[in-house]
Amino acid sequence: MSHPLRLGWKASAEQFGPRPLLDFAILAEEVGFDSVWVSDHYQPWRHTDGHSPFSMSWLAALGERTSRVLMGTSVLTPTFRYHPAIVAQAFATLGVMYPERVILGIGTGESMNEVPVIGIEWPEFRERFRRMSEATRLIRKLWTEEFVEFDGDFYHVHGATVYDRPEKPVPIYVGASGEVAARFAGRQGDGFICTSGKGIELYKDKLLPAVREGAEAAGRDFDAIEKTIEVKVSFDPDRVRADEDCRIWAALALPAEDKVDVHNPLEMEQRATRVKDPGRRWLISDSVDEHIEQIRPYLELGFTHLVFHAPGNDQASFLHRYSELILPRLRERWG
Repeated sequence: MSHPLRLGWKASAEQFGPRPLLDFAILAEEVGFDSVWVSDHYQPWRHTDGHSPFSMSWLAALGERTSRVLMGTSVLTPTFRYHPAIVAQAFATLGVMYPERVILGIGTGESMNEVPVIGIEWPEFRERFRRMSEATRLIRKLWTEEFVEFDGDFYHVHGATVYDRPEKPVPIYVGASGEVAARFAGRQGDGFICTSGKGIELYKDKLLPAVREGAEAAGRDFDAIEKTIEVKVSFDPDRVRADEDCRIWAALALPAEDKVDVHNPLEMEQRATRVKDPGRRWLISDSVDEHIEQIRPYLELGFTHLVFHAPGNDQASFLHRYSELILPRLRERWG
């Protein structure tokens, strides 16, 4: 079973307050995007003009104001700020209210969203990964069983039932930037999520083969796992503006080791000022043909769900422009 081409929009909760973000998302459905994915941050990448609306209540508002788009988190961490049993209850409710439109995208987390809020020591990747694996098992159990007994290494549930849950469980998509989590997506995920702009070899030689390896080891169909990628795009008829728009997202261009222990958005913002090429992670273009060529490698690798993240403040113009000039070309050629 292979997936149809889906083209989505990333709702930047770090850049906009909940109401403007909702208006943009409604527009994304109106102009023909297939999905809307929202980040789940407690703190944004920058303090100045920063935002961080709560993803789960925002998704409920989105569901009420739209009728068609798929809605997901890209990504939520179900292991620290949120107990997985609460995530199970929240997404079961969303699944009942908006049947077959909700996706739970999960990841191992970032210290800036967890450490300041619950005052923990940020664990090594191995523990974070084990927590995510255990949380996934528990969430699925709560979606399919009653009076759940669960005694894991990290989470303990005794006689718990999620009473309101959809007939068809909400799909779980696993976010991965390395092979360990990508293999887990293949073993356990309904979908796999990654982000663009890290060198095509990472996807071709490491991440996608790891998803396949995980799927085959578990006796699962690799093609049935939806391959989702957040594609960072700055597409504007004014090339200078396309470059400038990337500047507020400069923190994304910092090396991972420069971000891991930063818990303060003001400090992250200051570190980002040292970035010489803030547009390094973005596909920047003022030409339709060039932009299609920039996106093509991801489609040819087998990604079938592309979620476009635009950096500018004028998201309405981006949504109109992209839906008129880019989405039809992608659907015609790869749909």
